[in-house]
Amino acid sequence: MADQFDLIILGSGPGGYVAAIRASQLGLKVAIIERERLGGICLNWGCIPTKALLRTSEVYHYMTHAADYGLTADNVGFDLDKVVERSRKVAGQLNAGVKGLMKKHKVQVYEGVGALTGKGKLSVKQGDKAVELATKHIIVATGARARDLPFAKADGKRIWTYRHAMVPAEMPTKLLVVGSGAIGVEFASFYNDMGAEVTIVEMLPRILPVEDAEVSAFMDKALRKQGIAIVTEAGVEKIETSAKGVTASIKGPKTAEGDGKVTTTEFSHVIVAIGIVPNTEDIGLETLGVATERGQITVDGFARTNVEGIYAIGDVTGAPWLAHKASHEGIVCVEQIAGLNPHPFATWNIPGCTYSRPQVASVGMTEAKAKEAGHELKVGKFPFIGNGKAIALGEAEGFVKTVFDAKSGELLGAHMVGAEVTELIQGYVIARQLETTEAELMETVFAHPTLSEMMHESVLGAYGQAIHI
Repeated sequence: MADQFDLIILGSGPGGYVAAIRASQLGLKVAIIERERLGGICLNWGCIPTKALLRTSEVYHYMTHAADYGLTADNVGFDLDKVVERSRKVAGQLNAGVKGLMKKHKVQVYEGVGALTGKGKLSVKQGDKAVELATKHIIVATGARARDLPFAKADGKRIWTYRHAMVPAEMPTKLLVVGSGAIGVEFASFYNDMGAEVTIVEMLPRILPVEDAEVSAFMDKALRKQGIAIVTEAGVEKIETSAKGVTASIKGPKTAEGDGKVTTTEFSHVIVAIGIVPNTEDIGLETLGVATERGQITVDGFARTNVEGIYAIGDVTGAPWLAHKASHEGIVCVEQIAGLNPHPFATWNIPGCTYSRPQVASVGMTEAKAKEAGHELKVGKFPFIGNGKAIALGEAEGFVKTVFDAKSGELLGAHMVGAEVTELIQGYVIARQLETTEAELMETVFAHPTLSEMMHESVLGAYGQAIHI
């Protein structure tokens, strides 16, 4: 007889395991199925271990620039194996934490490959055996995987995805990063700080293309200043590998004379960061007729699919591909299942962060998008160089930018680049969630000396009242 549950979740990433915990809190009998490691890609191979690596490169950067702080640090170096080992230990600790949370909340964990086999039915393959499960509700939270170049699939030796780049067997000497989204820029920043010669190739006209144009321009200049080569409006047409390295054919931007010139360059390694592919194959969606579009499961604001009793959350449902989006989506989904009548999930106020050096963070509309939407704008911008705490930290490069609707005072968007902005952005996210206008932000007292004072100054600046510039 099949094991019976109120809710079964397929996938234990930040969407799946958070949904499981919330469902348990609401009194549901819950099971979760995971084919690899609890916590999913984010915890084990994404968000967390990459931040451990980036913290190492940040510390290494400070050590090699100790003289800037009146310090002496001789013979500075690193052990790559130990750098990777620390990152893996961080991931392992959090994986164990999720296991503990599942036990605490009495969530039944099935390790194996799960698939939908019928209405309210799933099967979990565990080696040569299969366990049959039955439930009233099923949440698909199977996430996504790195997209390969069609002509040069990742081999883990010379051509890497983010997963390979986190556990390198050797330090790249000359690295090509294909794609300049958050993942590409983060790895470019890490390996550049650790001493590799790095080149970024981006098909679009600017790096970090989803960010505000001024942020992209600042990052382009900052990364070039650090020694990273950047080629935009360009594409990799061919990659050939050998035991010693990689030969890449890169087509540059078009010129007045015609198509861009193709150059051939040698690299030791390549990181492919051109997006992700949803994990929707071989999980039984076709069996029940679950609707998909370009491989992504179609859902409404409560994560409901077109099939009653089947829900989907996280990367498998499309952009934005962010852990915190998946977690919140899971909570909304479960609360709707439990009859709590939550607000439908929407993506209008989800922050995005890039943990490079310098960091990038944003929420809401860019200035260009706000103009396209027909808003009359008030835009404020305040530089790090005008902030005492930033100068004291030795981190005086960057800015905070705020975009307001001129008529209503609504905060349409906020965009930051500089030290610790990934921590600062939440202030604006809360402000937008509370529908705060410029008036409340102006009247708020910000502690001194803090980097957060720049958030205040940017708001003041949008209305011609900035104090320190």
